[in-house]
Amino acid sequence: MNLENLSCIDLDEPRLEGFSQFISAWLYQGEKFTFLVDPGPLSTIPHLLVELKKRGVENLDYILLTHIHIDHAGGTGELLKSFPDATVICHPQGIKHMVEPEKLWQGSLKVLGYMAEVYGEIIPVPAANIIFSEEIGDTGIRTFLTPGHAQHHLCFLFADLLFAGEVVGVRSPVKSGIYMRPATPPRFMLDVALDSIDRMIKLSPRYLVIAHYGLVEPALEYLEIGRNQLNLWVEGVKEADASGMDGDGDLQVEERLFEWLLEHDQNYRLIKELPPDIYARERYFLGNTMRGMRGYLKDI
Repeated sequence: MNLENLSCIDLDEPRLEGFSQFISAWLYQGEKFTFLVDPGPLSTIPHLLVELKKRGVENLDYILLTHIHIDHAGGTGELLKSFPDATVICHPQGIKHMVEPEKLWQGSLKVLGYMAEVYGEIIPVPAANIIFSEEIGDTGIRTFLTPGHAQHHLCFLFADLLFAGEVVGVRSPVKSGIYMRPATPPRFMLDVALDSIDRMIKLSPRYLVIAHYGLVEPALEYLEIGRNQLNLWVEGVKEADASGMDGDGDLQVEERLFEWLLEHDQNYRLIKELPPDIYARERYFLGNTMRGMRGYLKDI
């Protein structure tokens, strides 16, 4: 695959602290077809349309959704108003929620609150435009079911590049190494998430697109870090719970987990190198990951 045909379109949301170089759409413009991965929320669709026009995009053949969370897929229906011939590729469990998104929208409001309000409501996708397919037309793109971050998560392999969504969590660039963290909202199941990563490792991609954030190489290094972090963080959550007092709330457990991770996770400890606004964003999302893992530990 020619990386010169691939471009990242940042979908920054200035109303949310640290939401720069976090949400993005990936555009591929080939001689035979054009596709876009994860168009983002409704609030950033106007910017996306401007960027597509700048790049001379008159037609989208496919819109690929790694998963249907609002920050990745919420604006799909709105984007289709400008590209009505595009085919949306979605996890089979997610199709009904994209066609009739009210339940998904209400769930987003309940979990994300103000953040969901900033992203904007989820516009319905016409049923005729959305399908699931393991092989996408004549593109050579292969689709893989990769539950873990969400039950409805997909990865897409195009030549030697894997569009990995959040299968190995979140990455932010730092100067002295690789900063990463898991992204495990409820309902989290460790064995399922590890199996998804293991199957992606067996594909041996060269490049990896991490939805949050960036194109990285070598892909296998990042996949292995993500796999190791899942196991390590589950152990950390267990330790943070066990070392406290009965009745401790999420904030107390989270603070103990944070200190434990700074000591034990050589990648996560690089959080201290992040700019202040991105540091604040990452500290906020630590609680989401912790709650997903605490729920998992209570169920086993």
